[in-house]
Amino acid sequence: MRGLLALPNQLTVLRLLLIPVVGLSLTSSFTYHDQVGAAVYATAAATDTLDGYIARSRKLVTELGKFLDPVADKLLVITVLAILVSQSVIPFWVVVVIFAREFLITGLRSIAASQGVVVGSTPWGKSKTLTQNCMIGLLILERPFGVLHAVAVASVVVALTATVLSGLDYLWRYRRFVIG
Repeated sequence: MRGLLALPNQLTVLRLLLIPVVGLSLTSSFTYHDQVGAAVYATAAATDTLDGYIARSRKLVTELGKFLDPVADKLLVITVLAILVSQSVIPFWVVVVIFAREFLITGLRSIAASQGVVVGSTPWGKSKTLTQNCMIGLLILERPFGVLHAVAVASVVVALTATVLSGLDYLWRYRRFVIG
C-alpha cells in the first residue's frame, strides 16, 4: 500500500490533526487542560517514532512521507513552543535557538537534496528530538505540578545542548554543502 493510504503516512496525518487539539488544550482553561495537552502532545510525538519505524521495517517509505513527516514534526514543535512562549512558560530566546537550528538544517537538507544527497537523521538528531519532546512535556506538566519546575528547567538546558550539538554535527558531517 503506497501513498497516503500507507500506515506511516496515516500516522503522520494523525500527528498533523493532533496539532490543533494540543494547541486548543494548552490555551483552554477546562479542568486538567494541561494534562490533556501533555497527553495529546505525547501521543503526537510518539507517532513520529512509530511512523518512521513502520515505514523502514515494512518498506513503506514514500516520497509523500519523506515530505510530510518533517513538516508535521516541525509544525508540532513550533506550535507548542509558540504557545509556551506566549504564556511566558519558556523564554523567547530558547525558542529562537531551536527554530534557528531547524531552519539551518532544513536549508542544509534542501541544498544537499538539490545535489542528489539525502541527509538522514543522526544519533545527535534523534537525541535532539527526544530531549525537545521531554522538555516540552515537562514544561507543560510543570504548570499543574509545580514540583516539576527544577526538572523542567534542567530539561531546557539538556534540550538546548542537544539542539546546538546536533546542529553542529550536521554542519560538520555535511560541511561540503555549507562551504562550497
